[in-house]
Amino acid sequence: MSTPQETTTTRRPTSAPEPAPPAPAADTAVAQPEPAVSAEPESGKSRRGRPKGSTARTTRTIELTLTVSGTADGDWQAELKQGSTWLSRGLPVTAIAVTRAAQELHAELAAPIEAVIGAAREQRAARVAALEAELEQARKALAEIEV
Repeated sequence: MSTPQETTTTRRPTSAPEPAPPAPAADTAVAQPEPAVSAEPESGKSRRGRPKGSTARTTRTIELTLTVSGTADGDWQAELKQGSTWLSRGLPVTAIAVTRAAQELHAELAAPIEAVIGAAREQRAARVAALEAELEQARKALAEIEV
């Protein structure tokens, strides 16, 4: 059986941390900040909000996702989402409105969007030209039948 004196000398207190080995001289330039003293109340519940004396400002960010999509036919639509909640879906918009909005937001957004809309405009113009040629052929065929 051990004596009470032996148990006291062989046990280490569990609440006191072991001392860290001394840091090398090269690491002193990049010293880590010491952990802050806990400001929790003794009741065990953590306090809400910023700790007293904190100069940090809390910034509330709002994230909105605006999706603008278009088809080769020139039909554009916009959808707006906040988090996982849809605020608006399938709203029809014009290509001119999309271009103006992109220019208002940022020049880096406007250039690629204008390129995409320009390519769609060229495809639409080619389709119009093909339809006009087809219409002209149909008019000629109709004129031949009527004579």
